[in-house]
Amino acid sequence: MNQVQQSEEFPGLPPFPDDVATAPLLRLSLEKLLAGDAAEVDRLFQASVDIGFCYLDLHDSASGNCLLDDADKLFQVGEKLFELSLEEKKKYDFSAQNSYFGYKAQGASVTDKQGTLDRHEFYNVSKNDILGISDSLPAPDVLHQSRERLASFMQGSHAIVTLILKLLNDKLALPPDTLPNLHRRQAISGDQVRFVKAPPQPQDDRLTAMGQHTDFGSVTVLFNRLGGLQVLPPGADAEWVYVRPLPGHAIVNLGDAMVKFTNGLFRSNIHRVVSPPGAQGDTTRYSLVYFSRPEDSVILRRLEGSDLIPQIEDGQVEEEVNSKDWIIRRALGRRVDLVDSIDYDKASGTEQMSRRIKV
Repeated sequence: MNQVQQSEEFPGLPPFPDDVATAPLLRLSLEKLLAGDAAEVDRLFQASVDIGFCYLDLHDSASGNCLLDDADKLFQVGEKLFELSLEEKKKYDFSAQNSYFGYKAQGASVTDKQGTLDRHEFYNVSKNDILGISDSLPAPDVLHQSRERLASFMQGSHAIVTLILKLLNDKLALPPDTLPNLHRRQAISGDQVRFVKAPPQPQDDRLTAMGQHTDFGSVTVLFNRLGGLQVLPPGADAEWVYVRPLPGHAIVNLGDAMVKFTNGLFRSNIHRVVSPPGAQGDTTRYSLVYFSRPEDSVILRRLEGSDLIPQIEDGQVEEEVNSKDWIIRRALGRRVDLVDSIDYDKASGTEQMSRRIKV
């Protein structure tokens, strides 16, 4: 029997193949960003304008290494969480209560306009709950027992989000802390940790596990070890390319709120999740994500005070929607058990308004 080759980057997992196209994302240093290194901040700003995705190297700072340790422990929690029976997990599906927290089963959402069902399950854990900002939600014992670790991971992830928002705020020359003050850690918001599991798909039937979309918050901090995430770079002739997982790095991307705040200057790039490439496709894919969203009451519209943010054009109408309503519409808009007639495009986000603006 042939022994399955294992990855030197992620021991115990098959290696990411070298013969597939990957996105040439910038690799940024957390240590340099924390130090306010001007060149590194410029690279962050350019990534935010060009594609809205980058790698963040966490190896080089103490806080980054703590976050990596929390992520490693939570990957183990995620595996135990998804080992629970489907009947048990469905007790924590709160979508019927108009909530995006809790469990979503595989096949509960569509991945395309033809109505193809998704091929992953996930569990959203509320920051408001874990950090004691709101009442606790019912949860499986494995999550109750991990509240301290979840709190540490949320605090570490949110610190990165705050740093990115502050640096981008200053590059835009907005009034001090405009962006961070819309995302205060102790405020009620849709911030959450998401555990994701995508099992191997049949060799002859490997479809999109999660349909193309843009994220509907402000900043996403993603940890994964297997391929499967793909982005569609800007440009009329662009083709889908994989985002290769890198050890010791988080994948950071901007969401729709940043597009709305900057009237299209920053990009919330479209992406999807497919079967991992090569031998990785025979392995269960787990992911761990921190989603940061604006506070619930924040209206998603162009911010005032920066000459770099494009003006509202004649005939352009800004939708008056607050963060909470926007997230509920986006998070539940593709659920086949909740929506009689799914408007796929409306549930896909701001990709159509995203545009590259040279500065």
